[in-house]
Amino acid sequence: MTHEEKALAYFSDKFHCSQSVLAAYADELGLTESQALKIACCFNAGMRKGEVCGACSGALMVIGGLYGQADKDDLESREHANVLTDRFLNRFRELQGSYRCNEILGCDISTPEGAAYARSHGLFTTTCRDMVALAVRVLEEILESGVRQ
Repeated sequence: MTHEEKALAYFSDKFHCSQSVLAAYADELGLTESQALKIACCFNAGMRKGEVCGACSGALMVIGGLYGQADKDDLESREHANVLTDRFLNRFRELQGSYRCNEILGCDISTPEGAAYARSHGLFTTTCRDMVALAVRVLEEILESGVRQ
């Protein structure tokens, strides 16, 4: 099963976008499924405020888990993770037009009215599903292209 298929399976099982993306890479990150799902659970819907898309946040957690700084003196890894973060967000925005939930969904989901609109129009199930797939595709594109470029 591909990472995209795994992520979409998690999403179909009613996990949030952020959880779905991170959990799809749990094995490569040395995380259990439970750990990945718990770590990413608060990043859905742009941290519930319509900010950075949770699927993007999940992908950035993967980048950090694979290439992030873990030693205070390892500034090279810090810079490399920063470059990959910028590359991911720029490519996602290029393909989608934005990486912000409110802009992607076309409503302010931080308000009760905006969240109700998104629910009543099925945006959390349709658009968010598409964003999970896109986030994984962009992440795979970056990882496959040679991350040290």
